[in-house]
Amino acid sequence: MVVKVSNLVKKYKERIALDNFNMEVEEGEILGLLGPNGCGKTTAINCILSLLSFDKGEIEIFGQKMTPNSYDIKRQIGIVPQEVSVFENLTVKENIDYFCGLYVEEKGLRKQYVEEAIEFVGLSDYIKFYPRKLSGGLRRRLNIACGIAHRPKLIFLDEPTVAVDAQSRNFILDGIKRLNKEGSTIIYTTHYLEEAETLCKRIIIMDNGKSLVSGTNEELKAMITTTEKIVVKFLEPGSIDDKMKEIPHVVDIERDGEDYIVKFENGFNNMANLLEFIKDNNLTYTKFYSQIPTLNDVFLQLTGKELRD
Repeated sequence: MVVKVSNLVKKYKERIALDNFNMEVEEGEILGLLGPNGCGKTTAINCILSLLSFDKGEIEIFGQKMTPNSYDIKRQIGIVPQEVSVFENLTVKENIDYFCGLYVEEKGLRKQYVEEAIEFVGLSDYIKFYPRKLSGGLRRRLNIACGIAHRPKLIFLDEPTVAVDAQSRNFILDGIKRLNKEGSTIIYTTHYLEEAETLCKRIIIMDNGKSLVSGTNEELKAMITTTEKIVVKFLEPGSIDDKMKEIPHVVDIERDGEDYIVKFENGFNNMANLLEFIKDNNLTYTKFYSQIPTLNDVFLQLTGKELRD
């Protein structure tokens, strides 16, 4: 077990930020830590890293109790924060060398690690550039290089693809997979649920300071009511919403523009039942296809659809 968090409680006066939060991370996995804004993700990570004190609970990393003075443990951890945290007055190479030097004192080894990190994130053509001269995607890649140059065994990645273009995002995600294949255990937070769905071996969804569920994508999808969605668009639908709710096993109907999204609670004969309804009501459809539930469906059913600040 690389990380074990047991019954973690963190209070800010009367507000409970973490309410007996639990998390386990196995060696070699990419764990997705998901939740809406304000759910406690950042607080949990800061407590795990001993950057923030907590009121109750236990934290172990690499089988040892984590404390603010656990420097031997901290040397094996890499952190890539959501906000790009680099020095604007240092070049790309100088930034990576500085952060690597916090962990690696031997100059020859540090030089090797810095060069490998530059190559890993694809910044070889920008080593003399200052951060302000880099695009958003390049700054993100610099941020990652600074966090992983010392070859940590455990890496915390906090929304590393925020506000980057599709090409940069794919490059970063491929890099994360390579880090994992090379032996790093990764804790990954993101609001892009499709990233977690394709990247993470296991996912924890948390809200209100608690871990609500934990499991693989398939295990999480099996927990929710909706097992199939059918998207249909009618030529002239009329007033059919209430009638559609009488179709066997329908649990909800949503509208997305002119599309009806019909949600079912089991996966048997749903298309046939909906087609029979369309025939019986003399409707004509211009779009009709089935979808299996996504991680987004799981997330919304567990945490709700209300906007969060």
